Amino acid sequence: MRRLGASLLAKAAPPFSTLPRLTGKMPAMNLAPTLPACCTALDSHWPLPIVLPDTVLISTQFDPAQLLADDFQRSAIVAPPSIQRSVAKRQAEFLAGRICARAALQQLQGNGAAPAIGEDRAPVWPAPICGSITHSSGRAAAIVANKQHWRGLGMDLENLLSDDRAARLAGEILTPAEMQRMAAGSKELRALWVTLTFSVKESLFKALYPIVKQRFYFEHAEVLEWTEAGAVRLRLLTDLSSEWRNGSELEAQFGVQDGQLLSLVSIQA
Repeated sequence: MRRLGASLLAKAAPPFSTLPRLTGKMPAMNLAPTLPACCTALDSHWPLPIVLPDTVLISTQFDPAQLLADDFQRSAIVAPPSIQRSVAKRQAEFLAGRICARAALQQLQGNGAAPAIGEDRAPVWPAPICGSITHSSGRAAAIVANKQHWRGLGMDLENLLSDDRAARLAGEILTPAEMQRMAAGSKELRALWVTLTFSVKESLFKALYPIVKQRFYFEHAEVLEWTEAGAVRLRLLTDLSSEWRNGSELEAQFGVQDGQLLSLVSIQA
C-alpha cells in the first residue's frame, strides 16, 4: 500500500469513549537480551477482540528522548545505514519494532534474529514464518506465525485522526463508495471511519503483498462494513493474482486504546 506516511496520520486525536477500550496488563516479560532505556518491558497481552491461535504478538512502548547512542549495540539489533542516518524518533521506533519481532520469533520457535529490511522495505522473515511489524507514536508491536497455520499477517497501528484532519484526508483514503457509506453513517464516527479505513488497508497490504508480490493502493480495496465491536469486512477492487481477484473478500479486526487504533488482517493457511 502506498504509504501516505507519518506526516498524514502523525497527530493523535482524543480516544473515542463510545468504543470498546482495551484493558488488561500482562506481567513484564524479559524476552529480549537487553532492553534499551527507551523501551518499556515487553508485553504479550493480546490487544484485539479475537485471539488468533498459533500466533505470537509482542508489544512495547518507547520514548525517543530516552534513546542512547549505544542502544542498538546493547540490544544486539543491527541498524541499517538508512536508520543510522535518521532522526532519533525513527531510530527508536525501528529499534522497538525489531526488539518486538525478535522476541516474538524467539517465543514462537525458540530462537530468532531481528528481521532485516528487504529491497522492498518490508521485513525479511525466516522462510517458514509470516509476520508484521508496526509502530506509531510511542508504541510498537510485532506478530508472527508459522506459515503452516497462517499464510499472511498484516498489522498496522495509527493515531486516531481529529475530525478536521479526517475531513481533509478522507478523499485520499476512501473510495467514492466508501465516502457514500461514511456519509450515511454517524457523523460522530467519521474520524474513526477514516482512521480505520487507512489502517485496515495498510494491514491488508502487509498481509497480501508477500503472497501476491504486487503492489496495490488505497483505491484497490474497500471497507464494506465494520462494527464497534472490532469486526471489519474488506473487498479487493482489482486482480492481484489468479487466487486474489477483484471481488475477493477478507475479514479483519481492530481495537482502540489510548487514542490509537490497531488493525489486523490474517489469512489462514
